[in-house]
Amino acid sequence: FKYTHQINLTMKFALALSLFVTAQGFSPRGTMSNTQRGPQLNVATSAPPSATGAASADWDPESWTNMVANQMPVYDDPEELQAAVNKLERCSPLVFAGEVRTLHENLAKACQGNGFLLMGGDCAEAFNEFNVDHVRDTFRVILQMALVLTFGSAMPVIKVGRMAGQFAKPRSDPDEVRDGVSLPSYRGDIINKEEFTAEARRNDPFNMVEAYHQSAQTLNILRAFSTGGYADISRLHAWNLDFVEKSDEGSRYRKFADKVDESLRFMKACGVDTGGAAFTKTDFFTAHECLLLPYEQALTRKDSTTGRWYDCSAHMLWVGERTRQLDGAHLEFTRGIGNPLGVKISDKCSPEELIRIVDTMNPENIPGRLTIIVRMGAEKMRKNMPGLIRAVQREGKSVLWISDPVHGNTYKTESGIKTRNFEKIRDELRAFFDVHDEMGSHPGGVHIEMTGEDVTECTGGLSGVTEASLVDRYHTYCDPRLNGAQALELAFLIAERMRVRTGLPPIE
Repeated sequence: FKYTHQINLTMKFALALSLFVTAQGFSPRGTMSNTQRGPQLNVATSAPPSATGAASADWDPESWTNMVANQMPVYDDPEELQAAVNKLERCSPLVFAGEVRTLHENLAKACQGNGFLLMGGDCAEAFNEFNVDHVRDTFRVILQMALVLTFGSAMPVIKVGRMAGQFAKPRSDPDEVRDGVSLPSYRGDIINKEEFTAEARRNDPFNMVEAYHQSAQTLNILRAFSTGGYADISRLHAWNLDFVEKSDEGSRYRKFADKVDESLRFMKACGVDTGGAAFTKTDFFTAHECLLLPYEQALTRKDSTTGRWYDCSAHMLWVGERTRQLDGAHLEFTRGIGNPLGVKISDKCSPEELIRIVDTMNPENIPGRLTIIVRMGAEKMRKNMPGLIRAVQREGKSVLWISDPVHGNTYKTESGIKTRNFEKIRDELRAFFDVHDEMGSHPGGVHIEMTGEDVTECTGGLSGVTEASLVDRYHTYCDPRLNGAQALELAFLIAERMRVRTGLPPIE
């Protein structure tokens, strides 16, 4: 009986593993036939609202300029700004329409309960922190998380990095005052510099050009890693970072990796070619907040094959809590592009307002078009989220619900250090799953700020970071990030909860 049970578990895990490797395609899959790729949802073949044809009369990439644009920097030289935009308009697109449509198809399946979206990466990218190792380590941890989540959910995990464009950050105050000196707030390297000097804090439009070139390098690295053999699933143990071997959670991960190896051997014995592209390459997409509209406009292109507009700065873009005004420039810009979109929602959003946002961003109710990213804190989520889900269900709207459990749990220590507590993040995720269980809806993903580096910016978890040890390796330029160990631990917790939903045995 024990032998038969073990075979059954191995076969189940082999099935989950096949889901991990069949959601393929960072690069355009134009060389693959529909038969090779399997059945596709026809969600991205018609024009998006207000993007082409007769509906385009009231939208173009510059129509946002007629609206109020919140959280936008003020440039002191309009001619210099225009020169930077002109330079970007002559640059090559960073991503391509075929890649964007692949992501859209995957998100449409997730909307129907057949997928889970994992979004992760830095709070804000910085020019002086860019290096291959940093990109590689974050990419590797996201892949490790995705594999754990695939095992837990028995469904494809869509991997999206907050990378290659996540430079700009909204600010509560336009100016910062130190010792009686007032200067513009630091808004991310794409706008100005962190140093508290008049020269550094000047909003420099040509920072957008530097951000473009760094994003191009990041995408080249990601493409190389995702399609060049680094993502070979049979080399799982080679992916392990130091924290995996040092922590208790890491030892569980090694046991998990052994199960992957066991399943691979089982597949090989059944005649499956585990050395093929399906097992050595993986999908990986990029996303960032649609905040700095001159940059987004300059990289918006019309696809020659469909006639639709795409923002080619990223595969997916989201609109933040502070810029999602119904009559604002950011919703105006995003409603006309063909990319999958996200919108951040807090407890400040009423059910009626949410429906109006959904109607603005996805009036044709296209599956996979819109992701609702919920950030509230555990207590407010249990109170407010059921009403939001109920409104969406009542109106028959097709959206993907995902949790951002980090932004609602930020606080300052007594010594003034901004941090987040792992247990509070876990509690918000637990509330997210509890509410979806109650409402009969699909908990479709998670959105976290994290890094592959061994930083000490968030307290708690098995990595043992305390408020006293935050200063050891506190490197963030903006908000605190989960380190690799905390991110992987979070993936295990989500996987265990999802296994309960699917009736699979716990991870041991």
